[in-house]
Amino acid sequence: MGVRQIPATAYYGIQTLRAVENFPISGLKPLPTYIDACLLIKKAAAMANIELGCIPPDIGSAIIQAADEILQGSWRDQFVVDVYQAGAGTSHHMNVNEVLANRALEILGDTKGNYDRISPNDHVNYGQSTNDVIPTAIRIGGLLALQKTLYPALTNAVAALQDKATAFRDIVKSGRTHNQDAVPVRLGEGFRAWFHIIADHHRRLERAAEDLMVLGLGGSAVGTGLNTHPQYRFRAIAILAELTGMPLQPAPHMMAAMQSMAPFASVSGALRNLAVDLLKISHDLRLMDSGPKTGLKEIQLPPVQPGSSIMPGKYNPVMAEMTSMVCFQVMGYDSAIALAAQAGQLELNVMMPLIAYNLIHSIEILGNTLAALTERCLKGITAVEERCEAYAEGSLALVTALNTHIGYLNAAAVAKESLETGKSLRQIVLEKGLMTAEQLAQVLDLQQMSYMPE
Repeated sequence: MGVRQIPATAYYGIQTLRAVENFPISGLKPLPTYIDACLLIKKAAAMANIELGCIPPDIGSAIIQAADEILQGSWRDQFVVDVYQAGAGTSHHMNVNEVLANRALEILGDTKGNYDRISPNDHVNYGQSTNDVIPTAIRIGGLLALQKTLYPALTNAVAALQDKATAFRDIVKSGRTHNQDAVPVRLGEGFRAWFHIIADHHRRLERAAEDLMVLGLGGSAVGTGLNTHPQYRFRAIAILAELTGMPLQPAPHMMAAMQSMAPFASVSGALRNLAVDLLKISHDLRLMDSGPKTGLKEIQLPPVQPGSSIMPGKYNPVMAEMTSMVCFQVMGYDSAIALAAQAGQLELNVMMPLIAYNLIHSIEILGNTLAALTERCLKGITAVEERCEAYAEGSLALVTALNTHIGYLNAAAVAKESLETGKSLRQIVLEKGLMTAEQLAQVLDLQQMSYMPE
């Protein structure tokens, strides 16, 4: 395709340069976690190929050292290809191969670009193809992001919700269904419900992520393993398992692992489901803190910043608002992943760059969101007990407890009169002689009505 000039300071090569010129699309560069995943694969491949006699030890060792340097933080600015790029991720893959080759040349005392000695294709990429490396990198990147970002955040959020459930266990508030008064509940039980919801999502994610540990690395171009040593895929995956500390295993059919994006769609679906419930929780927090004078104001969220450029003294539930926006984004990413996953043809899905970015980014922004929400919101929530009690006492839904004592129609008449006259339920029941004061006190015991066995 002709000769091009590469800046002397660059570690990437001509294939990367052409991709940068071809795809000035978004300004989005590969996520650090995705780069790490690719480097770990290249390191494992080099180690396996040295062991199997497929590449010279000095060249393989230089490639391994280059990968380690980048994993430790060097040369990170050399990964420059836009997220929206050539199908299957060939452009990013060659960016990785070129950077490793050129840095390995320097390590051996040679000059960058002397590919006769160390080639991005013949040495760094020996026995590999974009078509098996990239789906493996998405798997490893997803697992790294889950372990580093999302799992710890889920664990901490669950612990914070459990703490609030305990702290608020004796506070009674009005329940609400259809945004209308319902029978009383404990404030703490609401937080305990959220604790179970988030804990359940953690378990679902772990189950979905099990499929990410089955790798098609070694499948080469179409899944047949062309140009690889017979033991390469087993050794490379075993080494990669050691490097990551994960129980990785070879796919029983490499072609299937290359073609199907189902593991990514499954994890993305689990992320979407988490986002759906987290969105509901963030909306509930905003409703319960609404006010302070004209809303519910049953809880106080920590004020973390001023809320208005014009209204003094105002603060907004910004952590919950941010959470909602991230959840919307994750749900959108999931839709894009689903479309990309079904768009493969024959032996390859060329939409993998989109899946890689959306999946790993979803995991990381959800993890970062939960971490921030927990530290700057959940842990600092306090209850406005007098408001909770007032709503619980004043709720017309308390009449529900009278059904089995005075009948549904009498209870409905009592509720209607209370609403029209402003009299309390207790007052009307006593005036009509439907129950004694002692009976009424026992039936309308808010603590007993709201008790929920653990």
